[in-house]
Amino acid sequence: MNTFWNWIKEHKIKVIFFLLFFLLSNYVSSFFSTYTGTIFNKLSYVTSHPAVIFEAFPIALTIKDLVLALGVTSILTLLVSQKEENNKKYRKGVEHGSATWGKPQKDLQGMVNQKDDSRNILFSENIKMALRNEDVRDFKAQRNKNALIIGGSGSGKTRFFVKPNIMQLNADFVVTDPKGSILNELGVLLRAKGNYDIRVLNLIDFSKSMHYNPLAYIKKEEDILKVVETIIKNTSAKDAKEDFWVTTEKLIYQALIAAILNYFEPEERHLGTLVDLLALFEVKENDEAYISTVDQMFLDIEASDPDAFCVKQYNAFKLAAGETAKSILISCATRLAPLNIPAVRDLLSTDEMKLEELGNKVLCDEKGKVQYDKNGKIIYQPVALFVIIPDSDTTFNFISSIMYTQMFNTVITIADTKYNGSLPRHLRCLFDEFANTGEIPNFEILIATIRSRNISATPILQTLSQLKKIYKDSADTIVGNCDTLVFLGGKEESTLKMISGQLGKGTIDDFNTSRTRSQNDSFGQNYSKLGRELMTPDEIQKMDRRKAIVMITSLPPFMDNKYDITKHPHYQYHGQAPVIDNGKIVKKGGNWFDTDRYLTGYRNKITKTSKRRKNDQESLLNEILHEDPNFKVSMK
Repeated sequence: MNTFWNWIKEHKIKVIFFLLFFLLSNYVSSFFSTYTGTIFNKLSYVTSHPAVIFEAFPIALTIKDLVLALGVTSILTLLVSQKEENNKKYRKGVEHGSATWGKPQKDLQGMVNQKDDSRNILFSENIKMALRNEDVRDFKAQRNKNALIIGGSGSGKTRFFVKPNIMQLNADFVVTDPKGSILNELGVLLRAKGNYDIRVLNLIDFSKSMHYNPLAYIKKEEDILKVVETIIKNTSAKDAKEDFWVTTEKLIYQALIAAILNYFEPEERHLGTLVDLLALFEVKENDEAYISTVDQMFLDIEASDPDAFCVKQYNAFKLAAGETAKSILISCATRLAPLNIPAVRDLLSTDEMKLEELGNKVLCDEKGKVQYDKNGKIIYQPVALFVIIPDSDTTFNFISSIMYTQMFNTVITIADTKYNGSLPRHLRCLFDEFANTGEIPNFEILIATIRSRNISATPILQTLSQLKKIYKDSADTIVGNCDTLVFLGGKEESTLKMISGQLGKGTIDDFNTSRTRSQNDSFGQNYSKLGRELMTPDEIQKMDRRKAIVMITSLPPFMDNKYDITKHPHYQYHGQAPVIDNGKIVKKGGNWFDTDRYLTGYRNKITKTSKRRKNDQESLLNEILHEDPNFKVSMK
């Protein structure tokens, strides 16, 4: 019965039409049966007096009238049904495709913050998107803020995208900075106009880097597994398969790191100690019972805590025979050789990164007092973390991979535990030269889940093949979780084909002429419709270098000018490189950020802050908790 009524609701217009037609047929039949005279006289009469048709209202109940009306209505129903079955579906003008170029003012309506341009993400000169979803009222206009930027060498990825978006000063930033030029050029702007707390991990010049200790962010055993997995992935040959040797390597790393964190002094809890312990290993091939210094250490730990995680992992490693264990230890020493460099060891000995503050650093005055806005809400200070990596050497990139992995784990945990799943400030991760940063384990999962935490990721690549080389089958998942794709130019074949395919096909008019030569020449003309790619791969490859293609989910693609950084309201603060001759600065650059000076001042400030008495810290904690009972502060 429910199915019948559902069908009635679905076809209610047809039902009403046929019902009215049935009644009209019934009235006409009744009229012709009731009135006498010829058909001509009846037609003439009904024409001059049409109201007589409805004299049988509401319905003529004679068998003849009912049967006749039902029969005529049934015939009409069959004819209409047959017509619908044979009806051809035409899409005039879009027979072979409907792809067209979008119009920013029309298609981006409701997606852009028109009142405050600084609250937008800049993709090109006219293509923008509101960074915060609260600036977008209509749900259908909301998109995730993940974006994939593709552009060959020299296409302007940094100049036309990365720097303009940092100059917006509208979020906390984590920026991959090949060669360190972005920090030098925009550091003064970030400090002077945005009051940003700048952190820097410099893997080119360690003396110009803040310290980063991966072990400082390990809170549980699962974190140890993640760090070890990241080290293995980023120090192995490409396409290398995990075998027995690598699996056993992981066990010894896991055991030693767990032991360092639980049984060593705080100043020894860093990766340098891991290398030291590996050097203390002694394995005698002909004496399986030999006990080395490290063996004795784990025996002592086992005596006091037989269920310790480090003991279980170490015992699993010891199942390997003497000769096998020796080979594994040699492999460990080779893999971790960079940690023997004194500068690297010093870099990883302590931690100044404070990754837990990204997206939620509480602003305090010089005395440590929390700052509030006029509405009584806590003010959060912007933070910008620059990761400077060499663009031609990947030796130390495993360090940046570990940091990115721990950064995501840390801020996601904080968002979930302290802020009901969303950071107070948006955190934008601009991964310039993404292929050179190393592999971030499970990045395809992270990029799909960080949106709800008020975090976005922007991988920036030269070609699509770079992404597939590192993340293989997961590359498509990463691309699919970026609602925006920006192409700045290039010539790599797979990238051009992908862009052309996503642009789609449009329908064009085709006109042909023909001539047949014979004793009697004949001419012909033919008009037809054809499907054609909006841009073919070769046309994309020859695209004007000043142009960019922007594709946003559920919108037509846009062809627009690249963003002119010189027109940005904050360009006056853009740093200019100093003039150097024979290694000496002959002319200082305007607004050029001095990293050495900044780090010296930063550390002096930290030293003064660390001298505050314990009761001052407790007063600060009580003040925060009194204002916001859900706010949590670590008092380690």
